[in-house]
Amino acid sequence: MSRRQWGQLFWLALAGNTLYYLLLSAAVQNGGIAMTALVIGFLPVAVTLIGSRDQGAVPLRRMLPSLLLCALGALCIGWQALAHPGAQASGQKLLGLACAVGALLSWTAFAVGNARCLARQQQVSAHEWNLLTGLVTGAQSLLLIPLAWAFENAQHGAHEWARLAAVSLAVAVLASLLGNAFWNRMSRLLPLTLVGQMILFETAFALVYGLLWEQRAPTPAEMAAFGCVVLGVLSCLAAHRRPAAIG
Repeated sequence: MSRRQWGQLFWLALAGNTLYYLLLSAAVQNGGIAMTALVIGFLPVAVTLIGSRDQGAVPLRRMLPSLLLCALGALCIGWQALAHPGAQASGQKLLGLACAVGALLSWTAFAVGNARCLARQQQVSAHEWNLLTGLVTGAQSLLLIPLAWAFENAQHGAHEWARLAAVSLAVAVLASLLGNAFWNRMSRLLPLTLVGQMILFETAFALVYGLLWEQRAPTPAEMAAFGCVVLGVLSCLAAHRRPAAIG
């Protein structure tokens, strides 16, 4: 591993794990699970837009229907945040929305940068790259512990710390280690313009899990936003479909 590779791992770990989870946690706490999941659902189109600048990519004009659907979905999410703040105040809901958008941008940067790094470094396997990213993420999280103690005013008992450790371990193993292993393998098998489309499944499951956690049905605005996200991704896939060869 060269010094440049370690530098790439640092920024990828920061964008895809450390900063992303900080923004994601703040978005969930201030805006709710459903809204956060729907905002993250725009990742497929964001990744595709960046990938559209690569050589041989689909022209941007063919992405127009997908972009319009995403814009409509964003309006639905904004309407939900402003007109139906629920238990949170409108200002808190807007803060959650801003954090969710920040998380979207952070993970988009990771998805694009990670795919391009994997394409350039064939001497490192996808599994090795995943473990190295986790190693750098762990080092970054250790540096955040003093900051967490410095800005935390509440006192926590041993049971709360144990629960935090258990949840953190589960997220590290299932989401970061196992999930990123599959993601890295997929990033080498699929082109960048299709890699982002797979995040639609995360949006669907996160929305379902969030509604089950909150024990409620989706609002009309949430259903409309999710429909726009799904249609936007499907139209994006259709724009990349190549006609079958004749003969």
